[in-house]
Amino acid sequence: MHTELDHLAELAGKGRISRRDFLGRAAALGASAALATTLAGKAFAATPVKGGIIKAGLQGGESTNSLDPALNLSQVTFNFCKQWGEFLVRLTPEGGVENLIAEEIGASADAKTWTMKIHDGVEFHNGKTVTAEDVVATLERHADEKSKSGALGILKNIKTIKADGKEVVVTLGDADADFPYLMADYHLVIQPNGGKDNPNAGVSAGPYKVAVNQPGVKHGGERFANYWRGDKAGHADQIEIVVINDPTARLAALQGGQVHLINRVEPKVVDLVKRMPGVSVENVSGRGYYPFNMFCDTAPFDNNDLRMALKLAMDREE
Repeated sequence: MHTELDHLAELAGKGRISRRDFLGRAAALGASAALATTLAGKAFAATPVKGGIIKAGLQGGESTNSLDPALNLSQVTFNFCKQWGEFLVRLTPEGGVENLIAEEIGASADAKTWTMKIHDGVEFHNGKTVTAEDVVATLERHADEKSKSGALGILKNIKTIKADGKEVVVTLGDADADFPYLMADYHLVIQPNGGKDNPNAGVSAGPYKVAVNQPGVKHGGERFANYWRGDKAGHADQIEIVVINDPTARLAALQGGQVHLINRVEPKVVDLVKRMPGVSVENVSGRGYYPFNMFCDTAPFDNNDLRMALKLAMDREE
């Protein structure tokens, strides 16, 4: 029965059956009225509601910020670019890879040649259809030393990139089984002609078109009517990100209803936030880490005693 109920809940979450149908079919499977009602509440609560505006108050925005994805350095810029930008793939919460513009990704036996089939019918905000040539141009731009792209380091293994019909073929210098994961980098927004003409235009194929761009102040987007995954994302009519770098001001904005969500809740006020009516705290594991690089050929780290002292000074259990 649980398998059938799970299937019903999935249908309800996708909006494919009504609440009345859900309750009727759950009862037919032998579920009690109380259980069916509880399951219905959870299933339909997960159904996205179309319309309205979502406002976020985020830390990590500066007046020097640019819409050029290659220059994304802070939480505000890369969160906003994920609203207007579209990617080849994205990482799932479970740590896997979900195909987006790259409909299929395959590798040669030696993992040196990767082929990405580009999804049909994906439209840029300017009305142009996304092509393999646009993807090639995007990767070329970010792999160019002159671009100053934050993704340059992970692309240095690429030897050649070429379009072959609807496919993009990438040849690597060394084998890399993690290549699809690299393509999820938040700098690699697919742009018309790779952004070579105007990287700061804020044009891609994401769920929102850029409507407001005031670096260090706020950014906004309006739902893109022709977004190719409109049933899965871009449910709000508008989104707005307000730059609030001060943690106290961010919390006050959430308390006062000026924004619907904030980031970087300080540990010392988490319990306070949990007691706010209608507010929930989402604690998610990060995908990054902060290294302390000790280059052995550079002073003072060329001294092994110094390196060992720093290593032993760390309480690894803590």
